[in-house]
Amino acid sequence: MSAPRRVLVTLAAGLVLVACSAGGVAAPASSAPVPVATTSAPPAPAPPAPALTGRTVVLDPGHNGRNGSAAARAEVTRQVPDGRGGTKACNTTGTSTNAGYPEHAFAWDLARRVQTRLEAAGARVVLTRPSDDGVGPCVDVRGRAGQEAGANLMVSLHADGSAAPNHGFHVAYSSPPLNPAQAGPAVTLATDLRDGLVAGGFPVSDYIGRAGLSPRPDLAGLNLATVPAALVECGNMRNADEAAVLSSPEGRDRYAAAIAQGIERFLS
Repeated sequence: MSAPRRVLVTLAAGLVLVACSAGGVAAPASSAPVPVATTSAPPAPAPPAPALTGRTVVLDPGHNGRNGSAAARAEVTRQVPDGRGGTKACNTTGTSTNAGYPEHAFAWDLARRVQTRLEAAGARVVLTRPSDDGVGPCVDVRGRAGQEAGANLMVSLHADGSAAPNHGFHVAYSSPPLNPAQAGPAVTLATDLRDGLVAGGFPVSDYIGRAGLSPRPDLAGLNLATVPAALVECGNMRNADEAAVLSSPEGRDRYAAAIAQGIERFLS
């Protein structure tokens, strides 16, 4: 046998001896699983709360559907406190377009549209009347609604009935102020509402107030408020162009978006 073949035989014999040394059976390869490193995903962050969560808004749709009925006359004309030491009528019937669309219906529909938007943003919304088929409530009751609801603010919703050529909206606030809420926050609220309406494409009044703002001493609903309060006269129902907008669902939705924007701006 040659030297190279002798070496190979020797190596093979050695391997056989090693394999047989443990009872003649080769040790099996380990079957233990290889550990796999795992990491747990971090918990997803909670979605942010809606912008107006925890805020309360009182919406005061002007007048009411049965204020003009004969049965309501005594109640509607009853004298109530005006907030400045005098009295005034409990309420009025409101105005209407020349085609007969009434202010009370406009105010009610607008209030519900604003309510929907504010509730979607997380606010609690309280209305001063539950429907458009009642009488009142009186202006002094409306004026106290904000504080009784623990509200952050109150907005009264109306449309005006002026001479036909007049047009534009205005936002009223109580002046001279009777308490700290009226002295500053109410003016800020009125300004934010004005800015929201301007941004919504609505023109400011050309016949009352200045730059869309109207300080008033004669509105009991504002005088009696101890939370920031303002009253929006959205437009002139006797002006044909504005009446068309006020009477249409699309127009009222535009007003609602602008007013809700003003309220959100104030609360932010």
